[in-house]
Amino acid sequence: MTSLLILNGPNLNLLGQRQPEIYGRTTLQDIENQCLALAVELSIDIEFRQSNSEGELIDIIHKSRNTHDGMILNAGAYTHTSVALMDAISSAEIPTIELHLSNIHAREDFRHTSYIARVAVGVICGFGAYGYQMAIKAILNHVDK
Repeated sequence: MTSLLILNGPNLNLLGQRQPEIYGRTTLQDIENQCLALAVELSIDIEFRQSNSEGELIDIIHKSRNTHDGMILNAGAYTHTSVALMDAISSAEIPTIELHLSNIHAREDFRHTSYIARVAVGVICGFGAYGYQMAIKAILNHVDK
């Protein structure tokens, strides 16, 4: 059975409360429930994790090597700053989709740079919580090739 890791970075634990005008009112638990329902429909396994710590995110990525077939990563602000996360993804050799709730290209200039995109299969941004379902289908399409 195909196994995916959905990994969320800093501040995503506050979804639904933090800047709802940008990120919406859907909570991370709501997103997890939606993803798990889709997983049942698609007959796949999903592990859902979140951390505010860059080191913990790296450890989770390392442990995903040879465990998961693909990863969806919303690295939050670490997207724009973390060479270490980029290196972890590259080292783990796990196909990864970079995901953002907001359209990072329509926001501040510093958000236009992504270290994660350099090692990702693709990037999905700007579709809110629905982006997670899009990312699941996209990574499955990639993994099945």
